[in-house]
Amino acid sequence: MTPQPSPQTGAAVKAADRAHVFHSWSAQELIDPLAVAGAEGSYFWDYDGRRYLDFSSGLVYTNIGYQHPKVVAAIQEQAARMTTFAPAFAVEARSEAARLIAERTPGDLDKIFFTNAGADAVEHALRMARLHTGRPKVLSAYRSYHGGTQQAVNLTGDPRRWASDSGTAGVVHFWAPFLYRSRFYAETEEQECARALEHLETTIAFEGPGTIAAIVLETIPGTAGIMTPPAGYLAGVRELCDKHGIVFVLDEVMAGFGRTGTWFAADLYDVVPDLMTFAKGVNSGYVPLGGVAISGEIAATFAERPYPGGLTYSGHPLACAAAVATINVMAEEGVVEHAARLGAEVVGPALRELAERHPSVGEVRGTGMFWALELVKDRETREPLVPYNATGQAATPMSAFAASAKAHGLWPFVNMNRTHVVPPCNITEAELKEGLAALDTALSVADEYTQ
Repeated sequence: MTPQPSPQTGAAVKAADRAHVFHSWSAQELIDPLAVAGAEGSYFWDYDGRRYLDFSSGLVYTNIGYQHPKVVAAIQEQAARMTTFAPAFAVEARSEAARLIAERTPGDLDKIFFTNAGADAVEHALRMARLHTGRPKVLSAYRSYHGGTQQAVNLTGDPRRWASDSGTAGVVHFWAPFLYRSRFYAETEEQECARALEHLETTIAFEGPGTIAAIVLETIPGTAGIMTPPAGYLAGVRELCDKHGIVFVLDEVMAGFGRTGTWFAADLYDVVPDLMTFAKGVNSGYVPLGGVAISGEIAATFAERPYPGGLTYSGHPLACAAAVATINVMAEEGVVEHAARLGAEVVGPALRELAERHPSVGEVRGTGMFWALELVKDRETREPLVPYNATGQAATPMSAFAASAKAHGLWPFVNMNRTHVVPPCNITEAELKEGLAALDTALSVADEYTQ
């Protein structure tokens, strides 16, 4: 329910923010954050009473929407019983969250190390891999994002890495498959897959297999553009890792917990990694939580050898209680199946129909509630709508597109030349169609910048 407008309160919230809050990934004097008054389900609203349909799921984490009553109640009940306790103890909420997660992870990923978010989950996965193998290097893909902490941002394969990349993190980047902008001159998905695997194998050979601890991939890259891998690619990476004794790490921070219409995106490709990172949707972001799901072999490395890492709030009871409630809600309400159905029957067909009518749409990609539109200036040449890593005046077309979406009550997720369609996984069909109609209108603005 949208509360009564209170512009004066909104102005006070905004003033305090501008005076004291230091925002991430931003030039502080150039931003104008919206003051949010509340949120429920698939919507949030400001202090002027304007309501927005959230097609970004916060930052792709409110997989069951805002303020789900069962999760809110679970947090309240846990707070009344035990607000916090140190991670060295066995706590009911922590144990149950680990059990429910392990039931859903593929293969034998049955041990769960809890972190506070996705980035530190990646940090610990790399530490485990290096200690398990005794090797220093890790390989990751261009067009990827793994988090903002030191190792995680160095793994990242987009411009957010540049300011922190001193070249000393032991990270080597390679090209993963992406047929629409192929680095391998491929014409089919089969060619793209084969050539990408050949490129990776060559990279391994020239870097020295005995120096490589891990290969880290987002199962389906998220902010970089939701580039679903071609059939056989992840299985091929698994084979290369097995051949050379390399730990295979899948980053499911964004793709996990129903986002792809499966519990984990790995389920779509019938592949089992050695380590899997998660966060975001594990408890719909209600209380910060992340983690690493660990295979039996790697867990055995630390059976009698202490693992040299930990966090004060690892497996925080409030966060774990929220995870237990979220996973149970998703199971009871069929949220994963709902996301799969709407993706196949509503989102995919609707986005492909929009692509036919809007010259600014170069490609549609996705599955479940995890979609992206590649926006272009010229469909024939595939010239991006704005230059790579564009800012300021050069980013005007994307800024105008986003402004139009917001003016029509849709809060988009935009990154470089892409707009993502990532609403809550339990969004209703009516809400989804409302958002797609607003997206249609916003794309007309993007069309004005095409050739």
